[in-house]
Order: sequence, then C-alpha cells, then structure tokens
Amino acid sequence: MSPLLLVIGILIGAVLGLTGAGGSVLAVPLLLICLKLDPASATGLALGVVAASSGYGAIQRIRQREILWIPAALFGISGAIVAPPGRLLASHLPSEWLLGSFSVLSLVIAVRMFLQSIQHPELAKVVRADSGDSTQEPLLCRLSDTGRFDWRVRCMAGLSVGGVLTGLLSGLFGVGGGFLIVPFLNQLNGVSMRHAVATSLVIIAAIASSGFVAHISTHVVDWSQLAQLAIGGIAGMVLGSVLARWLAGARLQQVFAIVIVVMAVLVWFR
Repeated sequence: MSPLLLVIGILIGAVLGLTGAGGSVLAVPLLLICLKLDPASATGLALGVVAASSGYGAIQRIRQREILWIPAALFGISGAIVAPPGRLLASHLPSEWLLGSFSVLSLVIAVRMFLQSIQHPELAKVVRADSGDSTQEPLLCRLSDTGRFDWRVRCMAGLSVGGVLTGLLSGLFGVGGGFLIVPFLNQLNGVSMRHAVATSLVIIAAIASSGFVAHISTHVVDWSQLAQLAIGGIAGMVLGSVLARWLAGARLQQVFAIVIVVMAVLVWFR
C-alpha cells in the first residue's frame, strides 16, 4: 500500500466533491507530476479514479432522490458512446499536443470557476459532496416552444450534443466533464444548480467508465495502483461530504481555480 497513491486519490476525490463542476481536471496533473506517468497512462488512470469517485457520489445522490434521470440517460449514453473514440484519438495524437491542449482547457475551466465565484457566489456553495433536500422539480427545455421538456428532436438533441462534447473531451483528456454538464443542465433545462450538480455525478460516472474501459482495451493498467487511487478517491468524497458544510463557498472555489492554473502551467512546462 503506497501512502502517496492514497493521498493523490484522496485529493482527487475531495476536490471532485468540493466543487460543483470542474474538480476532476486536477486528476491528470496530479498523476503526471506526482507519479511521473506518461500522458496516456495518466489520462487513463484519471478516468478510472474519477469513475470510482463519482460513482460513489452518485449512489449517495440516488438514495436522496436528487437525480434527474431523463437528462442523465440522454447525456450519459451519448457521452459514453463517444468517449471510447475520443480515447482512441488520444492514443494517435502527439503527447505535446495533448498536454498543451489540456493546459488550455484547464485555464478555461479555472477562469470560469473564478468568474462564477465572483458573479454568483451563492452557487459556489452547491458542491457534489453536499446533500440537500430531495424535492423533485419539473424538467424544462429552452429549445421547446412551451418551455417544458418533451421527447421531440430539439430537446433530445440539446442534451445529446452536450453528451457528445463531454464524451469527446473526457476521452481525449481524462476529465469528468462537469464543467460542461452542469451549465448544460442548469441553463438549457432550467433545473436548479443542486439537481444539476447531483445529476452530473451519474453522467460523469457513465462517461468516465466508458472511457476507462476503452483505455484498458489498448493499454496495460497497473491494477494495484488504480485500486489504491480509487480507494483514496472514494475516501476523498467521504471527506468532502464532512467538510462541505464548513468549506464550500466562493473563496474555496477561487483557491481551486488558482491551483488549476498553477497545475496547468506545470503540465505545460513538464
């Protein structure tokens, strides 16, 4: 049992749990820098750890009945279908291009997190590791003439396009994709931030799992290493649920955003 692997896993799970979106982007830099892994191994392992951590969080939210299953299914299935081709594409791209593109993506996520913490500080308190009421709410659709969700092409396509984009980025860079999932659900479907964040856990678990399965079909995986990281990731989610009521907020989100920027720079010059 390696203490370093457990600590990295705990950090990944805790950051994932203590953010509403974008927390899993720290997984790849931690694996690249702390474990000295190559980009393919780091992004593949990141998918496995994020899948385990978000899967644990999703189970908790399912018990609390906070999941919106229609967007979870449409978003998750379309993303899970596209994640393996994204993973295959990543294996054919130069490492320098992947690392550079990942750094740019990280900076975009960090800027969005920081701006949200300033413009909407109340939303920063809604995190994946926290639990709220289980009040169900209607699913809306900005693309519908009535504003309500229906099973027509426009409403289904909106969620499916979001899933395709998320699946592609997840397969390419080993990220969970919450930075896309939560805004899509919150703005396109008009659901509360709390339900969007909760639902994102199911979607992330599905997409990350699909990407990880594609990874292990083409790469050798150190299962002992993955198991320790996953145990740490789940422990980090548990720790996040304990700390969320005291730590979650705009200031913490700003700290995470700065850390993401620092890690992106380190990855760029790795």
